[in-house]
Amino acid sequence: MGKLKILERLKNTNLTFFGIAVILFWIKTYVAYRIEFKLGIDNNIQKFLLAINPASSALFFLGLALLSKKRTKLFMIIINFLLSFWLYANIVYYRFFNDFITMPVLTQAGSNAGELGASANSLMSPFDIFYFIDTILLIFLAIRLFKKVKVTKRRYFQFSLLLSVAIFLFNLGLAEKDRSDLLTRTFDRNYLVKYLGTYNFTIYDIIQNIRTSSDRALANSSDITNVENYHKANYTPPNPAYFGKAKGMNVIFVSLESFQNFMIDYKLNGQEVTPFLNSLAHDNNTFYFDNFYHQTGQGKTSDAEFLMENSLYPLNQGAVFINKAQNTYQATPAILKGYGYNSAVFHGNYKTFWNRNVMYKALGYDQFFDAAYYDMSAGNVKNYGMKDIPYFQESMPMLESLKQPFYTKFITLSNHFPFEMDPEDTNFPAGNFGDTVVNDYFQSAHYMDEALKQFFDALKADGLYDKSVIVLYGDHYGLSQNHNKAMAKVLGVDKITPTINAELQETPLFIHVPGVQGSVQHQFGGEVDVRPTLLHLLGIDTKDYIEFGSDLLSPQNRNWALFRNGDFVSPDVDELSGKCYSTATGQVLADKNVCKVIDSKVRSELQMSDDVVSKDLLRFYKPNGFTPINPNDYEYLGPKKSKTTTVTSASAKTN
Repeated sequence: MGKLKILERLKNTNLTFFGIAVILFWIKTYVAYRIEFKLGIDNNIQKFLLAINPASSALFFLGLALLSKKRTKLFMIIINFLLSFWLYANIVYYRFFNDFITMPVLTQAGSNAGELGASANSLMSPFDIFYFIDTILLIFLAIRLFKKVKVTKRRYFQFSLLLSVAIFLFNLGLAEKDRSDLLTRTFDRNYLVKYLGTYNFTIYDIIQNIRTSSDRALANSSDITNVENYHKANYTPPNPAYFGKAKGMNVIFVSLESFQNFMIDYKLNGQEVTPFLNSLAHDNNTFYFDNFYHQTGQGKTSDAEFLMENSLYPLNQGAVFINKAQNTYQATPAILKGYGYNSAVFHGNYKTFWNRNVMYKALGYDQFFDAAYYDMSAGNVKNYGMKDIPYFQESMPMLESLKQPFYTKFITLSNHFPFEMDPEDTNFPAGNFGDTVVNDYFQSAHYMDEALKQFFDALKADGLYDKSVIVLYGDHYGLSQNHNKAMAKVLGVDKITPTINAELQETPLFIHVPGVQGSVQHQFGGEVDVRPTLLHLLGIDTKDYIEFGSDLLSPQNRNWALFRNGDFVSPDVDELSGKCYSTATGQVLADKNVCKVIDSKVRSELQMSDDVVSKDLLRFYKPNGFTPINPNDYEYLGPKKSKTTTVTSASAKTN
């Protein structure tokens, strides 16, 4: 009888309910960590930390419900659901981006909402109900077993809080022992989540964003001095053989959505997937860079644009286009104004996507032809906007109307995750690698390749081809690590190793220069290097501009590329997730010191670039001969329609 009374008493206490909630949530979170996130667990300490870090979060957050005297179980269920929802949101986000949600990403979601539905839905599974199973169980227990309400004693919350803090401090101390300077070397969020957990990382992220938001207000003109000195010390002079060879020519950039370099010269069942781009890679007047890497962060396509036109790195968290559009920039369109260039962007989506209608003004774009200028009927639209073939076809009259010389950018959209094609748009076969997304990627890439061929044919027909430097670049990866099993089959390897995964971050770069002998270029570089390379071809020396890129055609090119998380690749060594690898063999090197020289430069560049962007330091710096941009001088009003014709009017007020 005594035992039954004790069990009955325990059954009807909020403390018992709390204990069950903590254990269920703890187990679920740990399972999610092991199944969903590729955190690179290397030793027993990391395994132990991964197992205990959900405990401090569960005790702290669920413990807040113990402050309520009468509705403890209700508040516990609500808190459990909110935590579960946040965990699941990170899971879905990680399935494509291999990254975790930060506060700036939530701001991006507000800007890009509605455009993300198809991608998000394709990343969900019916089995994901598991991540809410503890919430369902708690509701059942609250209704069936824990009916009687007992007043919660305040000391229960105090005990929960103290235990939570104790576990967290123990966790942090052990983490610092395994990974020194964990909270100060924060380029890689995988490290933070591996050691601290998703929820503790979110709290840390909130604190970091509050701190960062004050950086601009506290910055002054002296903060730019170190950056300026670093640039002068690491400036890459132009190659005399190419400097000014494209002087006065038009410039046409084409962003190749989600296009990875392994597709160049790839044959599927004996058939070339991208025959046009393959021919361009071997064209006599084209430089094709086969060791070129994307360097984007959470801003993806917009980050690639930012890198290419500013030679600055994107933010570690969120997108510059969303969070720093109010900054002062000295971008390529603004620089070229001093040389008589008119600038325009062509984009088959609406101007507010990625906040482009605001950011492009800060970059100095004269005109912005967005979805309002195109036929966005159902047959012309796929995924994030207009299909590439009609997009290029409808863009040509607008391009031809521009005053020359012009600087223009075309943003393709068809080759976007999840890559599924409308049957009428292609007869190219899908892959057969046991992964629908990977299989569809081949069809989608082939369609984009055909669209590019038609675009080049149109440029040749109207005479622009021989007057223009044409730069094509893959903006970021298309197939994440979640598809590594199929990608191993695609590449014909046993498994995707860390160094092979790094190679999969290669995106092609083509620079076509009329009248200049081109070739395949093997030097290592990234998107940050494109601006100095292009401007030097145009005969504009970049020594007075704050930038972190290195001219890819210069004999003094540095020959390495970093990633936004602090990793880097080079011809001899790669540093990936804190380990130093031989580039040639893919094996971990016993002597980590061989990576230290480049590693030091990587961390310096990322920190200085972050200072420039976060603190808006370019407002304190004016290059010789440069006229600063006033965003208020620009307005993208859309086409002016009349009864008989449509007149394009996307220009700056000053034009």
